[in-house]
Amino acid sequence: MKPHDPLQLLFISYYWPPSGGPGVQRGLKFIKYFPEAGIVPTVLTVDEKQASYPLLDPTFENEVPAGLEVHRTATSEPFEYYKKLSGKKEIPYSGFANQQGKDSFLDKMFKFVRGNLFIPDARVGWNKHALKKSEELLHNGPYKVIITTSPPHSTQLIGLELRKKYGIKWIADLRDPWTNIHYYDQLYHTALAKRLDQKYERQVLEQADAVIVTSEDTKRLFLNKPAGIDPDKIHVIPNGYDDDDFVYPSAPPTNSFLITYTGTITESYNIDVFLKALANLRSVYHEIEFKLRFVGKVSEGVHKRIEKAGLIGITEFIPHVPHTRAIQYLMESTVLLLAIADVPHVFANVPGKLFEYLASNKPIVCLGPVHSDTDRIIDECGAGRLFHYTAYDLILDHLTQMCRAWLKNPNLDLPLINHTSYSRRVLTQQLATIIRELVD
Repeated sequence: MKPHDPLQLLFISYYWPPSGGPGVQRGLKFIKYFPEAGIVPTVLTVDEKQASYPLLDPTFENEVPAGLEVHRTATSEPFEYYKKLSGKKEIPYSGFANQQGKDSFLDKMFKFVRGNLFIPDARVGWNKHALKKSEELLHNGPYKVIITTSPPHSTQLIGLELRKKYGIKWIADLRDPWTNIHYYDQLYHTALAKRLDQKYERQVLEQADAVIVTSEDTKRLFLNKPAGIDPDKIHVIPNGYDDDDFVYPSAPPTNSFLITYTGTITESYNIDVFLKALANLRSVYHEIEFKLRFVGKVSEGVHKRIEKAGLIGITEFIPHVPHTRAIQYLMESTVLLLAIADVPHVFANVPGKLFEYLASNKPIVCLGPVHSDTDRIIDECGAGRLFHYTAYDLILDHLTQMCRAWLKNPNLDLPLINHTSYSRRVLTQQLATIIRELVD
């Protein structure tokens, strides 16, 4: 096959517009830029009327390329029963960020059922519908490659079955770790359930023709599995940012020092020393009006920590907003706060929002593991500093320097930093190269 010949590809993803959140963006942006690489994608996803989406963002529908062939199927999932039995209106987020406070007996029961009766996850009921449609498409279409993207990791079992049945080249894109995800132990798995989940994980890693992960540390996690995994077939393609999203001018406030955090944050995101340092600065720099803003889901425990630090009066809580509005909030900030969950295997966690933070050219203050992939990326881009969760003195000194600079000029925007290698267009070209190498 010549490099310039169009290549037909079947892209299988549970999350697709109008779903919101970071999970949908990776696949959507790949699809957007595939045609530039001579790849013609077809998307298979779930019927949005039956899907269990924790978040909705209809604005993403505006980014679906004109003429894209999208097939939607029915699904069979337990979430409606969950809402009726629990009395809760929301679908659980990943990490259960919207499950407030301590687990009740009913909460624990639901998590046990989820962890032991729905393996790998509660969206596995989509698979039989997706498989039926996939087989129909493969019979009728000239597809050379399929890509399955997850979470939900049950989607990878669709690729596994199609690879076995048709011998078609298969790429498994895993946006998060699987059995090492930071909330895994909250699901009360029995030993039998864990073994089955680990078996599925190994089969996917061993039998996929290529595996795509979002960080070097996730690659190391997978290579440490007791499985016959070829390290050369695991490729790192991080999440990124889309230049087309950054159409808003930078507009940091001139009358306040505004620190913004976007996305979900729970008790496992240890920001206590940052809050303590900010409270200290307020007592020293009376001439500065400090503001702290959270855009997205904030757990009850984080609310309490902010209140305990004496910062609730300067903190604004904004619920989930469309992605375009979230970008505007970044551009209207002085400094951006980033935090990584303080949990096992944290080195593998590179938040998707990091790359949009980079594209904003705002200074980043990050709480997380030193020498991690996130630390390396922030440092190589000259985009700010990452501090360990306990590094109070270093954080206070860094914020003090920023306050002094702000008093001279309230615009702390960075010069154009070195983040272009993380643009969605560049990253899609990298994936296209991997695809071509599989079929040539």
